[in-house]
Amino acid sequence: MAAKIRKGDKVVVLAGKDKGKTGEVNSVDPKAGKAVVDGVNMAVRHQKQSQTSQGGRTPKAMPLDLSNIAVVDGNGKATRVGFRMEDGKKVRFAKTTGDVI
Repeated sequence: MAAKIRKGDKVVVLAGKDKGKTGEVNSVDPKAGKAVVDGVNMAVRHQKQSQTSQGGRTPKAMPLDLSNIAVVDGNGKATRVGFRMEDGKKVRFAKTTGDVI
């Protein structure tokens, strides 16, 4: 199945504690159906001090379910993604505006 959400897409969170926040997709795991978004769903991870690095608490973006995020269209609103053929190539487009993503 073609990926509706890809690395580098600007997305908005639809559900959960970070509902309404926007960010850029860092990575997508299609098998698990999850994506990591910059600055969203942050958790604190503890790093033990070593000779090379300083220890402490570091924030880390945790994965979100793909069903809880949507691509942002040109107007800044959440949109669904469709596929169509243009010049013999399959392209993604925003269902709200019809613009190619």
